[in-house]
Amino acid sequence: MSAASIVIPAHDEGAGIAARLRRMLAGTDDGEFEIVVVANGCHDDTARQAASVPGVRVVEIAPASKIAALNAGDEAAGAFPRLYLDADIEIDAETLRALVRLLAAAEEPCAAAPTLQVDASRSSWAMRHYVRVWELSDYRRAGHVGSGVYAVNAAGRRRWDRFPDVIADDRFVQQQFDPSERRTSSGTFTVRAPATMRAHLRRATRIDLGNRELGAVAQRAAPVPARVRYARLLSRVARRPDLWIALPIYVYGYAVPMLRARRALRRGQHVPWARDASVRDEVAA
Repeated sequence: MSAASIVIPAHDEGAGIAARLRRMLAGTDDGEFEIVVVANGCHDDTARQAASVPGVRVVEIAPASKIAALNAGDEAAGAFPRLYLDADIEIDAETLRALVRLLAAAEEPCAAAPTLQVDASRSSWAMRHYVRVWELSDYRRAGHVGSGVYAVNAAGRRRWDRFPDVIADDRFVQQQFDPSERRTSSGTFTVRAPATMRAHLRRATRIDLGNRELGAVAQRAAPVPARVRYARLLSRVARRPDLWIALPIYVYGYAVPMLRARRALRRGQHVPWARDASVRDEVAA
């Protein structure tokens, strides 16, 4: 029996998924983790590349939908704790083990994630400054579960049935748990920051729409009022003179997607999902 199941939705990730899976599984024992990659609506060789990695099971579905992929992965997976990973993150086996140990030891409902690291080394000057301030936000500092990795024990997974049709699946899961029920395990995982501010604005507008959408979905944890979050962030930046130049950039990168999302909601517009294609183009190259 595997120590845990890992569900990985993947849409057109053929250029890099095999290498990332091999790095993730380096040093693991056969069958230590049940790996289910759900290739959803792919137009490339994602399924073939993932299946080339020993120990990886591939499920293919027609819809290009992360939510459909998460539900298909849950149906195929059989072990707990249950880990959900984005296909483009970097994580190693020891970090996965630490996450599993933490959740396996918890009898009460629990959600957890390792510490997020954002790699902005290949991003523009503006994006690097945006990330520096964002890393001081309440979202990052207070039981952050999401942004590429989240995991639950069996009791925690019973908090909801199927994943609802929402944009922000990670935020949905985080808000199923009170802050006292969220854990941060040892180890880190790495997510690449958008290459440009323009790419960030497209992606962040969609994320903001997803977060607003969750108001219509039952949530366990009450959100902290925005004015409180803003005041906390300003207090942290005020104590860091090296970040004062970055604050206007952060305000721009935060406010513009929020305004665009509000305008789209008023007009009933559909905002397509925008991935940072420059990151994937670099991987392919």
